[in-house]
This record gives sequence, C-alpha cells and structure tokens, in this order.
Amino acid sequence: MNGTIKVEVNGQIREYPNNTTLLEISREFQKDYENDIILAFVNNKLRELFKHAADNSKIRFVTTAEDAGGKTYNRGIVLVMLKALHAEFGVENVEKVTVEYSISNGLYCEYKGKYPMTSERLESIKARMKDMIERDIPFMKRSIGTDDAIELFRQYKMYDKEKLFKYRRVSKANIYSLDGFEDYYYGYMPPTTGVLKYFDLMLYESGFLLLLPDKKNPTEITTFIPQKKLYLALKEANEWAGMMDIPNVGALNDVIASGRINELILVQEALQEKKISEIAEAIKKAGDKKFIMIAGPSSSGKTTFSHRLSVQLMAHGLKPHPIAVDNYFVDREKTPRDEYGNYNFEALGAIDTQQFNKDMTDLMNGKAVDIPHFNFVTGFREYKGNYLTLGPNDILVIEGIHGLNDALSYTLPRESKFKIYISALTQLNIDEHNRIPTTDGRLIRRMVRDARTRGASAQKTISMWPSVRRGEEENIFPFQEDADVMFNSALIYELAILKQYAEPILFGIDRSCEEYVEAKRLLKFLDYFIATPSEVVPQNSILKEFIGGSCFKV
Repeated sequence: MNGTIKVEVNGQIREYPNNTTLLEISREFQKDYENDIILAFVNNKLRELFKHAADNSKIRFVTTAEDAGGKTYNRGIVLVMLKALHAEFGVENVEKVTVEYSISNGLYCEYKGKYPMTSERLESIKARMKDMIERDIPFMKRSIGTDDAIELFRQYKMYDKEKLFKYRRVSKANIYSLDGFEDYYYGYMPPTTGVLKYFDLMLYESGFLLLLPDKKNPTEITTFIPQKKLYLALKEANEWAGMMDIPNVGALNDVIASGRINELILVQEALQEKKISEIAEAIKKAGDKKFIMIAGPSSSGKTTFSHRLSVQLMAHGLKPHPIAVDNYFVDREKTPRDEYGNYNFEALGAIDTQQFNKDMTDLMNGKAVDIPHFNFVTGFREYKGNYLTLGPNDILVIEGIHGLNDALSYTLPRESKFKIYISALTQLNIDEHNRIPTTDGRLIRRMVRDARTRGASAQKTISMWPSVRRGEEENIFPFQEDADVMFNSALIYELAILKQYAEPILFGIDRSCEEYVEAKRLLKFLDYFIATPSEVVPQNSILKEFIGGSCFKV
C-alpha cells in the first residue's frame, strides 16, 4: 500500500494520504461553495464528513442549502441546544425536553424541570450554544448494541427512546455525543459545531422556539411570524395524543403489540367525524355562507374531507354541491411555466379566475350556470350540460389549492365565504428529540396513492416532491392563517398502515438513482413502526383515499 488515495472532487482528481477524512478535503474546497459544506455524497451514497475518504471514489459535497444538508443542520443545532440547556439547569434538574413541531421558521420545544424557563435563562442557554459553536466541538458517534441502548436511555431518563428501541429489529444503534452529552438521532449529524452559526431562541406560548435558518438563505434567521391558528391546531393534536397516552412511535407500537389497535382506529376516526360535524354546525349557524373554500397542501385528504363535510352539511339540513377549482384550469397551452420551463399547474395563473368568479357570482345571484369539466387528457375545458342553480339551502363546497387566497374569488363577498385549511399535522413523534415532519407523512401518502392510481413509481413521486413543496410554499402556506377553521387530517395510526404499502415501492428504487438516498431515509423511518392490517380502517376514512377502498369517488 503506497499510503495515498486518489479521489475525484468536482471533476478534479486529487491525491491525499490514505487516512484523510472527508472533512479535511471539504475544507480545501469550501471556497468554491456559497454555503457551508455539511455532508458528502461518496459514489452516490450520503456520508458524514468524519468518515475517511476511499480510494478511487467520486465525491460531491452537500451544503446547508440542500434538503439533506438543512436537515442535518437542524439535528445538529437541536443537540447543541439540548447540551446547553442541561448545562444551564443541571442534568439532575431537567425532567424532560421535547422537540414538538415546526412553527413558521422555528421548532417549538417544551421544557419540564425543577426551575422555570425564563427569558434570562434562555439568553444564558443561547450564550452557551454560541460558545460551543465558537469552540468548533466535534460530534462523536459510536455504535452500541440495542439492548445497551435501551439501558443507556433508561439511565438518562429518556424513556421515549427506551420504548422506541424495545421494538428495533437491528442489533446496533448509533449514539451521538457532544462534549459528553449523549443522544440518539434519526439521520446524519454535522462534523463539528462550527458549522452551526445561525440560530436564535425565544419564549413562545408555554414553551420556547429554536429558530432555524431560512431554507432559501441558510445564513439568515428571518423574522418570526406567529401562526396562532396553526399552533392551536398542533397543540390540540398533541394534547389528544397525550390523553390517549400515545405521544410517540414506541407508545403506538405498544398499542399494536397488545392488540388494541382496532379500538384506537375507531376512536381516532370518531374524533375526526366529531370535528367535521362541528365544522358543519358552525357553517349552519353562520347562516350567510354560500361558498365553503377548502385548501391545503398535497395529500392532506382534501377530497375525502369535502365528501365527509358534505354528508355532515346534509345532516344539518343544507344541500352541498362540490366544485373542484381544477375544472377551471386554463387551456393547457395557456398555462404559465416555472423557471425550468415546465407547466406550473400550481400557480394562480393556471386558473381561469375570471370565468370562475363570473360563474360563482351568477350562482350567488340565482342564475343557472353550466359547471365545466376539465379534460386532463386533452388539456381543454369541456361543458357537458352540468347546470346548477342555488336555492336557499344550497351551498357550494369548493376545493382547490388557492381556496384561501381571496385573489381566486375576488368578486365574492368575504362574508359569503367560509374558509377551511386542511393538513395532515402529525401529532406523533419518533421520540422526545426526533420529530416527524408533516411533509414526511404527506409524501408517504402521496407515494402510495400515486403507485395505486397512476402507476407512478416511488422514484417519480420523490423526484417531483420538491416542485410540489415549492408550490405549497408559494400558494398555500402564506394564506393558512386566514382560515376560519383548521382541520387536522393526520391519523395517529396511519403510518403503521401505510408501512406495508410504502416499503415495497421504496425498495423498488434502484440504489444508483439519485432518489435512493431519500428512499433509504424513509425506509429507515418506517422501520420504527410495527405494521398493522388495513381491514379495520373504515370505508369513509381519509386514509382510504390513499390505500384504496373508499366509499367516496376519490
């Protein structure tokens, strides 16, 4: 062995000593990148930077501006925050710290302990974090047996993790430590604290926020924009999960292993039906609502929800009529294009808002309107004599991604509209420090449905997901706080059901594909769950929209 290795980086062949780490190489190339390098692809496999470079390998560095890099940054800063918090209060005085959910550009966290969290304490924690970042402390990683991990987390009073590992089939667990503070994380970590320069802390509601860099500009912490309605919806979901004693995956697995999953499914479905009934009652009591505007991100279950809401509206003496905004698409060749030259079907300009407003205004004024149908094969709007006239008890249930944006329905009086925001706001966490992003649940739903109804591969769904997310960021999320009501379509049990549908199509992605990295991450994620059969899922469940067997035409 000659003691050297050759690697290809950015098309350049370089020679290094055979014990050179990816981190050492990254520092040589950092000047070529606008943002900080935090991970690397080595022969198309994602790797942490403390790994040694291999001979004859091809390296592509990943920065904090990329999705995988941003997630790694977030995990790292969470561990820095936890270390600083425990140092501030004293480990023996901290009962529990939980990373709950995402609000605006921050992670909402809750703390329980001997001493209260104050703004002064939070400032001191922030100072400790900055000190650790300036000292550029390395993240250490060690592999231990699963049984040892269970015992370790029992000692650390991290009981969520203890329960999680009870159901792990792998024999080993990777434990990360920072300056002596140990924890488990779902996903890779940064090489050192030095890369984690951008963050902030602030008190918020009954907890505090760890503010994160802007996704588009990872060197900037944007001004926090409160999202009170979203916070309350997430809080309600968490409180219900706590009431059911199922705050995390380990607790859900306990329910499945003990044979109580059927009861949980029925209770969760009953809760959603109760919420839908309450929304219908609020619409009925308002008395002046003619247009029910429903919007939400992809795979939220908008179609099933609109059907179930219609049933409840009928039970309250109203006559609902569904209207899909998609039927007002402009002709295909008139559709605006995105920066890549592709049709942008999620832009407001893809909708013929003028015709939509004329038809809705005519209906409001008692006129008969021929409701169009958009032919997605030909790319043209068609009229088939589907005439509609509104009577005193008739109401329109309008579903589309721009439903909350008044620019869609600009001629309709605000008082005539009842706005509903729907999203799958996951109330389940992997454990106290590893949250399940809402987008992961929706992506898995979308993959399963696309494979079943469109014959689309999981690879195709994953490849188009960033574009879908951009459309949501531009056209849906900015308007969510304008909603009169928020409906959470997430089901606490759903990932245990979706697992059996998602795993086969994820395994079908070739390891050489760019999308395999994301597939591998999702497979590891699903491995935390015990699979459960879908036979007991009711026919009107939102989940049936994705796995099939719905009693509605979805």
